[in-house]
Amino acid sequence: MKKSIPFLLVLVFVFSAACGVGMLPSKDSWYAKHYFIMHDFEREAYKKLTDAGRLQFQTLFWEARQPVAKENFDTRIAYIERVFKTENRSQPWNTDRARVYLLNGSPASIDYRQNTDWVTNTVNQPGRSGTQQISDRSNEDIQANTAEIWVYPYDKYFVYYIFTFSPPNTWKLNPSTYQNNQYLQALENLNKDLTYGIVDEAAYKAKLEALPHK
Repeated sequence: MKKSIPFLLVLVFVFSAACGVGMLPSKDSWYAKHYFIMHDFEREAYKKLTDAGRLQFQTLFWEARQPVAKENFDTRIAYIERVFKTENRSQPWNTDRARVYLLNGSPASIDYRQNTDWVTNTVNQPGRSGTQQISDRSNEDIQANTAEIWVYPYDKYFVYYIFTFSPPNTWKLNPSTYQNNQYLQALENLNKDLTYGIVDEAAYKAKLEALPHK
């Protein structure tokens, strides 16, 4: 029994690490909702604070930005909660399309790919003029749109986000989005700064350092 303990610990560690990659916190609603617009130093600072310190952080977070930033955030969150709630009712902002919308706003255009290959069966049915063939579409795929392509202009170029539908109600960012899409990260960084930019980063960091830490 003693020999099996290290092996089990290794399994638990590997499983925990794999599950933790890219996952948003589910217990802290404020952190989950603001995660994608936070800078790395803000995330690191937030995790080190006490509960009281985190409440103060939440106030400082928006005080460090222009009032219009909070207005834009609230408007986009309201849209996300209304449009994307079928994918994640408890945290609709914790979905791929919501993340992109929260950072970049409405796309310039959305292209749709539709499923035209319906699954149909041809059956023979007796008729007045003899046997006739009819199409049975009872197995038809009810999800017509199989992909959404969101298009955003960036400088002289365009950035494309490709979302594919996964039954029963999820839209996932397709890995092909990152292929030959060299301006995607630049677009997101630009929009984060333009929409949620910090006015005085040095003064803001000093205030964060003064908050109660664990």
